[in-house]
Amino acid sequence: MTKYIGAHVSASGGVGNAILNAEAIGANAFALFTRNQRSWVSKPLAQLEIDGFKALLADRGFSPQYVLPHDSYLINLGSPDEETLQKSRAAFLDEMQRAQQLGLQMLNFHPGSHLNKVSEEECLDQIAREVNLALSKTEGVTAVIENTAGQGTNLGWKFEHISRIIEGIDDKSRVGVCIDTCHTLAAGYDLSTEMGYMFCFEEFDRLIGPQYLRAIHLNDSKKAVSSHVDRHEVLGEGFLGKAFFERFMHDPRFDDMPIILETPDPTRWADEIKWLRSL
Repeated sequence: MTKYIGAHVSASGGVGNAILNAEAIGANAFALFTRNQRSWVSKPLAQLEIDGFKALLADRGFSPQYVLPHDSYLINLGSPDEETLQKSRAAFLDEMQRAQQLGLQMLNFHPGSHLNKVSEEECLDQIAREVNLALSKTEGVTAVIENTAGQGTNLGWKFEHISRIIEGIDDKSRVGVCIDTCHTLAAGYDLSTEMGYMFCFEEFDRLIGPQYLRAIHLNDSKKAVSSHVDRHEVLGEGFLGKAFFERFMHDPRFDDMPIILETPDPTRWADEIKWLRSL
């Protein structure tokens, strides 16, 4: 089996540019924003851009199953504020529809935040309802929940949170999970030791289920275990350490899915990918 490794590359100037940027760093997977992640509303993708993206993807030898679009950071499907929720609902559906138009199979998203205004349970159940709504209006795209560091009032840092969202999803074939290794460490799962690594993925399998693991954000962490602070670091230079990445690269559980770097220095991505493959 193969490891499909890339980075969250820029799609500035058009989504097709993400493919060229991924190719330039020696990637065989990549992530991108399909719209401006800093605005609630973006102009629709032109048919020419959609056709061009699909053609270039095939031409450069990338498979759609290893492309992981990421939704806007503005979106909070768990928002207790009605106005924000309506904006988030519309933007999330737009993101799902864009992924579908581009022939992609997944959309990666952060679950949401309760802002200390509703209980964790209410917030998680609302997120599930919102995902159901978007799934009912799209087809072929899986909603992929990313675990968080648990900064502020963000949910999704405990595997139990993700399990509860999945429980509330009607079509289980269209929900998955993306594990961010920096977030996982910051949330309190100590991936830096062999024991902690084994425990973490046993917990994932027990509470969520291995069939839901669809993607990885492979990042080192600037902050220590249980810090609940989301700060990515260059691979091997943070609290995860080089031994973790060696263990990860030899683990067949992570074959055949997009493994995406979001490390802080894009000029080092090509070298980081090379280093991972050398392991």
